[in-house]
Amino acid sequence: MVNLEQQIKSIQDKLQQLLKQQTLLQKENQQLKKELEKQTALAEEKQGLVLSLQQQVDVVKMGSGSLNEAEKAALSKRIDGYLKEIDQCLALLNT
Repeated sequence: MVNLEQQIKSIQDKLQQLLKQQTLLQKENQQLKKELEKQTALAEEKQGLVLSLQQQVDVVKMGSGSLNEAEKAALSKRIDGYLKEIDQCLALLNT
């Protein structure tokens, strides 16, 4: 009977340890999720800044007339993409 009680006690102790470990892992997981959200937001912000700066560079190049053929084609393609997005937004608004 004593052996059975010792086994039950051992199982209870192990269960308590597992519960503590689970709690710690859940806290760590929450912290990592928050950090991931922060880093994702920061990356999106940086990407927006890069896009804005690229647009400014394009405007300056257009104003100075120093675009080569490849840059003109890339700019035209980007403008076409913007127009397609605008058309899609307008289509969604009209439905």
